[in-house]
Formats: sequence, C-alpha cells, structure tokens
Amino acid sequence: MGFDVTKFPSQATHMDTTYDDANYCNLKVLQTHERPVEDCGEGKFITSSARMDFPATQPKPAADGKIIYYPPGVKEITDKITNDEVVKRLKMVVKTFMDMDQDSEDEKQQYLPLALHLASEFFLRNPNKDVRLLVACCLADIFRIYAPEAPYTSHDKLKDIFLFITRQLKGLEDTKSPQFNRYFYLLENLAWVKSYNICFELEDCNEIFIQLFRTLFSVINNSHNQKVQMHMLDLMSSIIMEGDGVTQELLDSILINLIPAHKNLNKQAFDLAKVLLKRTVQTIEPCIANFFNQVLVLGKSSVSDLSEHVFDLIQELFAIDPHLLLSVMPQLEFKLKSNDGEERLAVVRLLAKLFGSKDSDLATQNRPLWQCFLGRFNDIHVPVRLESVKFASHCLMNHPDLAKDLTEYLKVRSHDPEEAIRHDVIVTIITAGKRDLSLVNDQLLGFVRERTLDKRWRVRKEAMMGLAQLYKKYCLHAEAGKDAAEKVSWIKDKLLHIYYQNSIDDKLLVEKIFAQYLVPHNLETEERMKCLYYLYASLDPNAVKALNEMWKCQNMLRSHVRELLDLHKQPTSEANSAAMFGKLMTIAKNLPDPGKAQDFVKKFNQVLGDDEKLRSQLELLISPTCSCKQADVCVREIARKLANPKQPTNPFLEMVKFLLERIAPVHIDSEAISALVKLMNKSIEGTADDEEEGVSPDTAIRAGLELLKVLSFTHPTSFHSAETYESLLQCLRMEDDKVAEAAIQIFRNTGHKIETDLPQIRSTLIPILHQKAKRGTPHQAKQAVHCIHAIFSNKEVQLAQIFEPLSRSLNADVPEQLITPLVSLGHISMLAPDQFASPMKSVVANFIVKDLLMNDRSTGEQNGKLWSPDEEVSPEVLAKVNDLLKSDMSRLRLAAGSAIMKLAQEPCYHEIITPEQFQLCALVINDECYQVRQIFAQKLHKALVKLLLPLEYMAIFALCAKDPVKERRAHARQCLLKNISIRREYIKQNPMANEKLLSLLPEYVVPYMIHLLAHDPDFTKPQDVDQLRDVKECLWFMLEVLMTKNENNSHAFMKKMAENIKLTRDAQSPDEPKANEKLYTVCDVALCVINSKSALCNADSPKDPVLPTKFFTQPEKDFCNDRNYISEEIRVLLLTGKPKPTGVLGTVNKPLSATGRRPCIRTAGSETGSSISVNSELSSSAGNRSREQSSDISETGVSENEENPVRIISVTPAKTEPVKNKEINSDQATQGNSTERGKKRTATASGTENIHQKPEEKNADETGPSLAAKTRRGRTSKPEPQGTSAKNEESNKPPVRGRKRAAVSQESPGSLEAGNAKAPKQQDTAKKPAAAQRQIDLQRSQVLGSDGDSLLEIDSSPEYSQNAMDLFKACGSSQEETEETEIAEGGFLKV
Repeated sequence: MGFDVTKFPSQATHMDTTYDDANYCNLKVLQTHERPVEDCGEGKFITSSARMDFPATQPKPAADGKIIYYPPGVKEITDKITNDEVVKRLKMVVKTFMDMDQDSEDEKQQYLPLALHLASEFFLRNPNKDVRLLVACCLADIFRIYAPEAPYTSHDKLKDIFLFITRQLKGLEDTKSPQFNRYFYLLENLAWVKSYNICFELEDCNEIFIQLFRTLFSVINNSHNQKVQMHMLDLMSSIIMEGDGVTQELLDSILINLIPAHKNLNKQAFDLAKVLLKRTVQTIEPCIANFFNQVLVLGKSSVSDLSEHVFDLIQELFAIDPHLLLSVMPQLEFKLKSNDGEERLAVVRLLAKLFGSKDSDLATQNRPLWQCFLGRFNDIHVPVRLESVKFASHCLMNHPDLAKDLTEYLKVRSHDPEEAIRHDVIVTIITAGKRDLSLVNDQLLGFVRERTLDKRWRVRKEAMMGLAQLYKKYCLHAEAGKDAAEKVSWIKDKLLHIYYQNSIDDKLLVEKIFAQYLVPHNLETEERMKCLYYLYASLDPNAVKALNEMWKCQNMLRSHVRELLDLHKQPTSEANSAAMFGKLMTIAKNLPDPGKAQDFVKKFNQVLGDDEKLRSQLELLISPTCSCKQADVCVREIARKLANPKQPTNPFLEMVKFLLERIAPVHIDSEAISALVKLMNKSIEGTADDEEEGVSPDTAIRAGLELLKVLSFTHPTSFHSAETYESLLQCLRMEDDKVAEAAIQIFRNTGHKIETDLPQIRSTLIPILHQKAKRGTPHQAKQAVHCIHAIFSNKEVQLAQIFEPLSRSLNADVPEQLITPLVSLGHISMLAPDQFASPMKSVVANFIVKDLLMNDRSTGEQNGKLWSPDEEVSPEVLAKVNDLLKSDMSRLRLAAGSAIMKLAQEPCYHEIITPEQFQLCALVINDECYQVRQIFAQKLHKALVKLLLPLEYMAIFALCAKDPVKERRAHARQCLLKNISIRREYIKQNPMANEKLLSLLPEYVVPYMIHLLAHDPDFTKPQDVDQLRDVKECLWFMLEVLMTKNENNSHAFMKKMAENIKLTRDAQSPDEPKANEKLYTVCDVALCVINSKSALCNADSPKDPVLPTKFFTQPEKDFCNDRNYISEEIRVLLLTGKPKPTGVLGTVNKPLSATGRRPCIRTAGSETGSSISVNSELSSSAGNRSREQSSDISETGVSENEENPVRIISVTPAKTEPVKNKEINSDQATQGNSTERGKKRTATASGTENIHQKPEEKNADETGPSLAAKTRRGRTSKPEPQGTSAKNEESNKPPVRGRKRAAVSQESPGSLEAGNAKAPKQQDTAKKPAAAQRQIDLQRSQVLGSDGDSLLEIDSSPEYSQNAMDLFKACGSSQEETEETEIAEGGFLKV
C-alpha cells in the first residue's frame, strides 16, 4: 500500500495497560509534576516532596521555571529555532518515547516535564504539519506509557490534546505521503491503547468523538489496507461499546455514510460503517430504535438532519443486520396505515425492498407486518397499488414460498381499473416466469391469459408477448425439461385464438408472434418445418382454424398487392385510378390504424409509380416462386430504399414494414414444402420423433396432410415437384380415409401442370382417382371427381368412364354401397351438366325417386335422441337423406333447410321459391335440435357473407332471439355484425352497387323481417302482450345491430319502410284480414321500437324505400292506414317491461304447412351477462344487453343432447352494488316491485325429449303454477297456464300441423326495453369502514366486483359490447374450461 509499518515497533510488547473500563474507571493523574522542582546540582533534580537520582543530562529550564529533561543528544525545543531543527529534535524525542514501555518507572518520572511541555500551545498550534505529526505521535506514546493514568489533569487540556490528535489523523487520507507510516503508527497506537476512552470523563467528550468519527469516515478510501480499517474499527467500536451510550449526533456521523448519496461518493466509508454497526449491534440498537421512534412515531423530524432519509436508512440497516431494527418494524406497520398516501407509498417502497431482498426472512419472522403490507395491494392510492405490484416480481424470484400469499392479491390487481397496474401485473408474472417457470403457478399464468383479452391494447400486447416468450423458452428450446414444456403447452393455442378478435392490431401481433416465437422464421428450413409440423399436430381445432385463417388473410393481402402492381402496368385512366384507389383502401384496412395507413399507402403507391426497381423488388416478393431467403433480401432492400437517415423515427417506413411482413413468404417455399413432405414420410415409415414431440404417428400424419392441404391453397406453386407428388401418392394408398381425402384435395389444388410436366405421376394418379370415385368414402369420391375435372384436359372422357359403370350398378337393396356412387354421380352432373344432364335425369326419375326415396327398406331402433353422429346413422338415411328415428328426422329437417338455401343461391331457383317455403326454411333456425340450429346458422352465415344468398335470408337471424342457448344468440349477433359490415363495405368499394341497393343495403332487411315475424306460427293473437313482447325481442335483435350507426339517416329510412308497409297488403294473403292485421301489428311494434331507441328517426328519409313485391302488394290509391294496432297500454307494457302474467313465451303454435317441432325451454337463467350498460355502441342498446341478467344459477336438468345441452335452470337474481349515472335495463329497475320475480323459478315444457327434469331434484318454484305440456301439431292441445283462459278457444280447434321449435325462455318482460330507463337508487347495506381505514383501503365490496372486475371502470374487460362478450369468451377466455369447444359453436372467423 506504499508504506511499511514494520519499521515501527509493535505496540503489543509495550502495552500492558490500556485506558479501558477495567483499568481506567476514574481518571487519576499523577500529581508529582505539579510540585515545584528544585535544582540540587550535579545534574540531580528533586521535587519538594521527594528527591530522585537520574543520569547526568542537560537540564532545560521551562518558561514556568520547571526543569525539562530531554533525551540524550536532544537540545532544547523552543520557538527560537527553525522548523527543520524542531522536526529534527522531535524525531529523537519520538524515538525515545517509542522505545519506552510502561514498566520504565524512572524514565516515566524523568520525562514527565517533557510530556507536559509537549502539550503546550507551542506544539498544539504549531503551523508546521510535520511538527504537529511528531508531537501527536509523542502524545500517543505518552498516553501509552503512562496508562492507565494520564499525566494531564486539566479537562480543557485533555480536550485540546485529543482534538489535536484527531486533526492529525486526517493525514491517513494520502497513503502515498512520505509521512503516512507515522500517521499509521499514530492510529495504531491510539487503537491499541484505547486512548480516547480517557475522554469519557469529560463533559463535552461527545464533541471529540464526533470529530474523530467524522475524520475517520472522511479519510478512509480504497487505497487503505485491511490493517488501517481494522484499527479504525477498533478505535470507534471501543468508544461505542464502552461508553454510556451513543448520542444522536454521534449516531448521525455513522448513519450518514449509509445514505445513498454518501454511499456512492465513498464506498469504503459505507463498508466501514457497515462493519462497525455489525460489531456493535447489541449496544447501538437501542439508540437506533430511539431515533426511528422519534421520527416515525412522534414525528420529531428536527431530532436529526437524517430524518428525511429514514426509509433509506432502514433499508441499509436491514441489509446490514436485521437485529438492528428489531424495535423499528412495529413502527413501520403503524406507518403503513397512515392517512397520507405519499407516506404510505414511501413505506411500501421500503418494505418491498426489505421483503423482496434475496436473503430476507422478514415475511416469516414478522407475519403481522407481512399481512399488513399485503393489504396495500388494495390501497385506494394508485401509486401504492402500483408499487405493491412491482414488488411482487422480486418477491416471486427471491421467495417462491410466498407465491401463495401473493396470488390472490395479484388476481385482484389483474382486474384493476388502472391500465398501468394491470400491465405491471403481467410484467411481474412474466419476469418471474422467464427467470424460472417454477416460480409462477398455473393460477398466475392464468391471470396473464385473461389479460390477452384486456380492453387496452398496451395490456393485451404485453400479455401476448410475455406468453410468447415463455413458450419459446420452455417449449421451443426446452430449457427446463418436459414438465415445464407441458405446463405452458396451452400458450400456442391461446395466442392463436387471439386471431379471432376484430382488432387489426391483435391480428398483426399474432402474425408477428407466430413468425418470431412459435415458428421462428430465422431457423434453418428443416428445423423450421419440423417446428411447424409438430406445432400444427398439437394445436386444438380452433387454433388450427385461426392459423389457417391467418395464412388465408396473408395470401389475400398478397393478391391485393399483386393486383395493385398489375394496375400500375396499365395505361393511366380514370377507371384505372378509381380501381387503384379502391385497392389502396383495401390494403390500408389490413394495416394498423387504417386512418393513418391510408395516407402512407397512398405515398407508397406514388413511390412505386416513380421507382421501377422498387416495383420489381415488390413483384419478386409476392411472386409464387419467391423463396424465403429471397423474401428476406427483398424486404431489407425495400426498407433500405425507403429509409431516411435524417429521420430516425419514420412512421411511413414502419407502416411499409408492416405491409411487407404480412405479404413476405417467410415460412413457406418449395424447399419448405419438400422438408414437410420428408417429415411426413418419416412419420409414415415410423422413423420420426413423433412420440418424443408428444404426438402419435397417426396424428402427425393426419395433421401433416391437413397442413399440406391448407398450404396447397395459399402456396400451390411450391408443391410442383415429383418428390412431393410421389409422397402424396403414397398417402393415397393409406387406409386412413382422412389422409387419402386430404391428399386428393392437395392434388386438386396444385396439380394443374401434372399432365404436361409429370406424365409418370399422371399415369399413376388416374386409376387411383377412378377407384376413389367409385368405391371410396363419399368425401373422397367428391374430391376425386373435382380433382379429375381440375387437372386433366380429357376430363369428359375420364368422368364418363366413372359415370357409366356407376349409373348401371346402382342397387337400392344395398344402401351401404349407394352413398359413394350417388355423391360421384351428383358432382359429375354438376361439373359437366351438358354432357350428363340427360342420363342423370333418367337416374333421378327411375332410381332415386321411384326406387330409393319412395321405399323404406329398414327401420331403425328408437333411441329418443334428437341427433346422432354420422357413424350411428343408418346407411339408407345417409343415402336418401327417411326413417322414423328422431335423430334421422333432425337430419332430414337440416337437409331440407340447407337444400332450400342451396337452391336460393341460384337466381333461377330463387324466383320460384315461394314465401311459404322461405318461411319453412327460416323456422329451421328455431329447431328443437341444437345441432340443427347450429349447423343451419353456420351454413346461412357462410352463404350470406359471400353474398350468395338474397338479402331476405338475413332476416332469418331475427328468429335467433328465441334460441334458448346464449352462445347461439351471441353467434347470431356476430354473424349479423359481420354480414352488415361486409354489405356496407361492398357498397362503398363498388360504385355500381348503388344500382342494386334493394339486394345489398342492410336496412332493406327490415321489410323481410317484418313479413317473416308476421307469419311466425307463434304469433297467433295480435293483441296478446306476451306474443307481442316475443315479436319485439326478435325485432330488436336485428334493429339493434342496424341502428348502431345512423349512416345516411338510416334510422328515418327504416321508420319510413315500416310506415310504408302499413299502406300495402300482405302479398301472401292479400284478402285475409287477420294476416294483414298481424302484418300491421308487427309494423307498429317495429315503429314503437325505432321511436324509443332513436331520436333521429323523425328526420326526413333520404329516399323513398322500395318494398319487395314478392311479399307486399303495391300501395292502393286513396288507401290510408292511420290506425294504431297496439293500444297505448300495450305500448307502455312493451317499453316499461312490467312482469308477464304467465311464465312461457309462445305457447301455442298456429297452422303452417310444416312438420311439427317440439319446443326447447329457455329461462332467464341461461344468460348471465352484466345488467349494466357500459360503452354501448348505441345510446339505447342497454335495453338489449339487459337480457343478460346477473344471476346465481343452479342446474336442475340437462338435455339428452349431450354435446351441447340445453339446461333447465333456476335463477336467483344477483345483488348488485348501487352504481350511479349508469343505465340499466328496465326490468331490473322494477325487479323489486314483484315478489313473484324475486323467487327462484323453473320453466319446463312437456313433450320435448331433449330436456329432462332430474327426478332427484325438486322444482325450485314449488309455489308457482305448473306449466302444461306443449304437444306436437295434430295431437291434443296442451292445458292452458293460469291466467291464459283466452287461449282455450284456439285449443278447441281441430289439430293442425305446426313446427317444433326451441321455446323461448321465461324472461322478464322488459328484456328489450328502452335504454332511457334509469336505475332506481338502492340501499347500500354494506357497513361503512372504520374512520381510521376509510381513506386507506380499496374495499372490494364497494369497488370491485365478485370476479375482481371493476363496476366503476370497464378498462379491465375486453373491448367488446356486452352481447358480443360471450362469443369472444368462447374464443379465448381462460376462465372457461370449455373455451375450445365453444368456438366451434361460434362458427366463423370474423376476418
């Protein structure tokens, strides 16, 4: 360290006595030097009391007359000599004192005057630092030699001496100084002897100690060795431990070194204070406790300059030794309950560090403080809650044993109204999970899963990216083994489910996650395809659909860009500019923030027009032959050309990158398809790692073929290779029907060049396709026929070779062998009608009708089910799609409805479909069988969304308001939203569409809906309030979606249509008064709904609507229909939602030429959505959402339709907290007015085989009237419920044929009432919190809902309207166990 202390003798041999408590309790200074000293001559000096003999030395008379003996060779030291001479003489004195020990009594006595002389003002105030240093060393040795009794008696003199010595210790700072060894000797001497203990008897000793401590802490630095620090510690610890106590000023001199600012300036001083506190913990702890008590409890901040740093000090002291704060922790618990939010925040920050530090056991040692701290997660002050959440991450990582305590609090905060808090909950969990997955339990991961549906984009993005990172680390890289991979295996499905959301930001993020985390595009081709192969095989069906849709959307966007580039090649014209503008708008909708994207896309289009090289790069990027490596180069090159070095943040470039990332083929090219096929071959041969990847070989093969089938739609060119087709031919020979079917479809999609480029493949493929068309499964036969038609030039010959033998070999006595031939013959006739129309007509007339349909050859066993899977359906039924089994009848009804829809897609057939047949088709959506309703609705939506069906078929969705299953109603509403948006967008993008508004404009569905509801078999009495309420519910189901926006004054337009209908007659029954009365009544209900929901409907209609002549007659001249067909009383009942007099809607079916159908039951309990209208799309839409009542549900029965049971449930209205200034439904507002509605009740209907009451369960409403059975048409009418005797007249009529339908639930009458009804004030029965707590805690009973969602904020909920919530819940909510199956009910992706 630059000095050698060994040149000075060790003090251990010289010190037998020190100034410690044991040997120096009272200061007793020798008195002999105070007596007069006499000169006796001959070199002998004596005092007046004694005479002593000394060696002959030169006596030096002092100023006061006393004789001072100097060591041999040392002349007198006075102020008359130079400083150099003083230094020279003092060095000899120092040497003398250094060599003396405590046993040299003679020398001690001899040099006592010299010792006194060295303490004179001349030396203590000498300006020369060398002189002062030597004097200090002498004084230190004097204290050593004369211990335990110092030679100085004056307290003032002692104080001056020790302050003088303390000042000299500053020389320790410079270790490179020539005098440093002497400074070290001085420190060592003082530390060994404990010289400063003499000062305890001084009244103002504290001043000396403070100066000493400050000096030592200021001089310590990193150039000092361990010995220097040890001596400093010895010196200071002896003062602390042997004194009577530590004053606040002295404590401050130690603690100030722990403050972060000082700590950063002098790390060695911090370390010195740290060790000092550890060494003196028992002594100094009461002093520390007293300090914090003064500041924290008594609020006396003036006691110390460190009062404002108490929390920093507590943190450092706790890290040094928790025992230093034994008495301080209870004071912190007191501070946690302070009324000052900022003070609570400071304490929370402190405790977060204490509890979260790695080696801390504070949570287990001080449980009351831990529980009090956890309470701050619910603090009313937002920054406090935020700080608590941030702490959880460190706590989870450092103390996994506390995860259980934190889980419940994080759950509540994951639903916090504040976006930042929900965001930090995700960051907390993901950060811990990335450190070690075992730190986060499934429940914590579930919170992140929920937040992927958060309303705020920032929260959703953080949740999705966090889950993606976990998946890549633990599943893709398998960093923690199979158990960890299994724990997060659900992430891939959940992330892909997000693609079902409407937000373009969500979709783009899913695509980014897929390309970077699920299947990283930067992997080598073989590794990338292996990742995709096994990912696809392990996805759930809904995730597979989402992934397929993602590729479809990307491919569609590529086609849009390709069409845009084609427009650039055409000559400039007005038509070309209009087409280009439309294409740019379409592309902009596929980018984030479509509003801003339009401007950027226009700018990009201009750049493309000016830069031919850029166009060529873009053409290469979207060409079918572009490889993944080429795509990467193209993207970089285009980005480089558009970059602006002077503009670091370039929004235009970012938007172009988004576009390029979506259209670039970063995963699939010819090489990738070849790698996929090789993987599938390995699975077929049994040499793949299927089992290690967690899938069976059969699953891998089937999934691989399905993957290839999907890719054959989006990347058909990449399949064109002999190797790929050879592998597909091998799949065609496999016994798995699904595999062969997928392989045929791949050939159909990609084999356009097989005939010319690969003749060997062609010659092998033809006989296989012929065999599949004749003896394969029906699906294989269909695909084989289409494949032949698509890829072979001599398709007429090929199809004839299949048609002729099949038509000759038809045998109705063997129905098992009929299905495939009939499918093949049908599709051949459809694909080549000119060639096969005549022979097919003969087959239909002579065989299908006469021999097959009109003759029953088998009778099935009655199983009582409404639906059976395909494998349980008899071959004969499958062949002629007629049996008497109930499940077969369900299939026939579905087939009939689907057939009418199929015919309606052809204009020539649509014209001959009568209104009665249309109404029969519409009633299928209310079928008693769940699967019939589900499949029919999906087929209807699919045809409507492609604009294949006429507009009147969209009116069928209005009947979905009567569906007993909430998910079906939610799906129908989403279908309506999708269809309406597509039609409106189509009109905007196609100017020529204005000529066909009658068939495209969504508002024109209103007259079709009114006519359909007027002919509803359940609508038999135009003045029956229950039936009118049923009609109103159906009307509002459609009108709510149409009235979301008042585009072009559409509200007034719809009102005008309803008014105009009253000026016409029903074209179906123009001369029947009752039919017209029902029509006009439905019009009045529609007008009532429109008027109550919109204040804008009274404006002038922009145009006079045109009514369809197929359903309405032309208005007659001088015909005026100003009659109100619903009374004012009924109108009030419809709008105010008073209780119904009976328990069942639509209990009587009326004549209609249709097979009867049995009713299902829907009760109010089947809906459990919120009754509060928040963020409604329409000011009046609260009325519709009011159908979703909050209630406690108990199941009392399920149907035999086990896949999707319709439950009979009893309902207990849920208690709601009072929420001011919120609109709620009117039936809830009046809920307290009816004692009948406050009870549990169960609606039942006899005669429906798919609903059974459990025998062991009692009816929840034992006091209510029992509901009579509803029979099929043609059978005895059901008894009437109480209060409905007016229906007896109808029941006396002859039985007629009607329809079986899913009966509507017993809901409160105001389920669709105006949103203007305000909630009545309710009494808050919750006790008010105590005064000391009311400003502190967030009371969950007042602020948070039962699930943690805020009733005052909707931010924590997904950004969708209430009715849409259920479908999206089915798509992705982690709270539902059945989320994956519910998507299938939901139907189609909304892309």
